[in-house]
Amino acid sequence: MVVDEQIRKPRGTGRRLRGAVANYLGTAIVSGSIAPGERLSGEVANAEALDVSRSAYREAVQVLTAKGLVESRPKAGTRVLPRSRWNLLDPEVLAWAFANEPDLGIVRDLFELRAIVEPAAARLAAERRDKTDIKLLRDALTAMRRHTLATDAGRAADRDFHDAILRATRNDALVALSAGIGAAVNWTTQYKQRLRALPRDPLPDHVRVGEAIIAGDIEAAGLAMHTLIDQAFDDTRAAMVR
Repeated sequence: MVVDEQIRKPRGTGRRLRGAVANYLGTAIVSGSIAPGERLSGEVANAEALDVSRSAYREAVQVLTAKGLVESRPKAGTRVLPRSRWNLLDPEVLAWAFANEPDLGIVRDLFELRAIVEPAAARLAAERRDKTDIKLLRDALTAMRRHTLATDAGRAADRDFHDAILRATRNDALVALSAGIGAAVNWTTQYKQRLRALPRDPLPDHVRVGEAIIAGDIEAAGLAMHTLIDQAFDDTRAAMVR
């Protein structure tokens, strides 16, 4: 596959060009425009089509390789890998997934992962939180209430809220998921209100989770988080173009 001549990029610094090429190819792959198993045409042809140097194109492919989107082999060239190989929690991959209309399968997978991880994390947080964690949760809820999720500041507070819960678990493996889960929360929230206001106020759901964790109510924290995720998934599906 040779990239479309119409997306020819202006020349600039190597880092900017690498990012532009990786963004274009990553968005095309995640959206399905370049299908799993499809082979990217040669380095020379694609570099010329994008009006970038071969080194910039090569570096962009290395970025995609690191994220599990493509695989390069001698003589076989560069092929798009199946979705099961993609790092779907990579914040940049998630940005590409939501750059256009997201695939329902990806959205479902993200929410199923969250439904497995976050209620358990909320229960651990309720058991292990300390004064610092409680302050972080309260500060995040206050900022969400002040700014609302229609603003960048409000969505940043939402990410801080989920991050604080994972950190309160005192489990480094869970904390390592923070960037990915935060990105999933951010992009789905932005997506839901791209055409109209959020269908309902999600703040009360967050408040119930936060209050249960602060109170040390393990079961209530898990149930409240499960409800929050279920409601968010329903809202996201309702916002998707049929």
